[in-house]
Amino acid sequence: MDSIIVTGNGPLKGEIPIAGAKNACLTLMPATLLSDEPLTLTNAPRLSDIRTMSQLLGSLGAEVSTLQGGQVIAMSSHALTSQRAEYDIVRKMRASILVLGPLLARFGHAEVSLPGGCAIGARPVDLHLRALEAMGAELELKEGYVHATAPGGLKGGTYKFPLVSVGATENALMAATLAKGTTVLKNAAREPEIVDLATCLRRMGAQIEGDGTSTITIQGVERLHGATHPVVTDRIELGTYMLAPAICGGEVTCLGGRRDLLAAFCDKLEAAGLTVTETDRGLTVARNNGDIRAVDVATEPFPGFPTDLQAQFMALMCIAKGKSVLEEKIFENRFMHAPELIRMGAKIDVHGGTATVEGVERLKGAPVMATDLRASVSLILAGLAAEGETIVNRVYHLDRGYEHVEDKLRAVGAKIERVAGQ
Repeated sequence: MDSIIVTGNGPLKGEIPIAGAKNACLTLMPATLLSDEPLTLTNAPRLSDIRTMSQLLGSLGAEVSTLQGGQVIAMSSHALTSQRAEYDIVRKMRASILVLGPLLARFGHAEVSLPGGCAIGARPVDLHLRALEAMGAELELKEGYVHATAPGGLKGGTYKFPLVSVGATENALMAATLAKGTTVLKNAAREPEIVDLATCLRRMGAQIEGDGTSTITIQGVERLHGATHPVVTDRIELGTYMLAPAICGGEVTCLGGRRDLLAAFCDKLEAAGLTVTETDRGLTVARNNGDIRAVDVATEPFPGFPTDLQAQFMALMCIAKGKSVLEEKIFENRFMHAPELIRMGAKIDVHGGTATVEGVERLKGAPVMATDLRASVSLILAGLAAEGETIVNRVYHLDRGYEHVEDKLRAVGAKIERVAGQ
């Protein structure tokens, strides 16, 4: 397995281009299943998860081509051969469940493996299924697969999500575009990725109102047509690279960044003592002098502080003046990076969903192990601020969510290299 070696070497300066959003693209790609006409996505990120979704769509008979070095994805589902998403592909990525709604809406039936073999009662999958049931779907679990049918087609209905779920909102939104009548989704997710999906679906002929609010109304149509759609900027990659000059000093402009994508996060950076400036080119973060101040954070659904930036922000708090409290309200077990940061000299105390971080003067380089995607990059950020050399092992997680991370950081002055595994 590959490793990444980071050596702390002072302030960063320059520009980093921000890719299209992984989480948006993984949702937009299954939208091709709703139509027999081509759907083309531009500004697509070049990541392993995107390749996995391409493989899944291809297994259903969709035609998927990547152009312009992978930044354009051209898809067509005019001649699908299957409505069954096999476990061997689905198990690799939870986003695979997003083919369920589109297949059911267009064909009246679908068989999709439970992601990762999880039980049907597991909260994330359960919310997807209950929303589809509100539209008349009949569901049965057999041998690890969800067998979904809607013999007369899906019908509009009203469903209130008991918990805010981005994925379940996306699945229900896509399914509702072809349902007969009006569907109202209450307590819906408000993330920019939801708005991006709704914008794409409208380009395909869907009738959707209220995206970006907690109530989305969809008037079903007979069919959707083809479209071309640019993937929204990846706000998690944006926030990650904004933290690079924050943690080791300097000034970096993240090209394509917008404050409205990360308002709560930007507020916390400024509270910690950073300067965040928005221009027509992107967001510039500067830390030219002064210490980082400790700031408390609680993760929340959009427009709150993103759970996917909690690990990276913890790395910054490890060198802040004072004591900060980070509360994880979205996912359990999301402090697995803490023991690795402690190996680098951080002072972190974890109790359940709360981590208390007491800032230290300086982190020290050490061999560490990435436990998941966001933990991987949090350890790289910590390495930028550490004394000596940090070796981050098991970085295959990293390639699921960040394209060319070493190149982007090297371009602004970081000392970082990837070492191929044996």
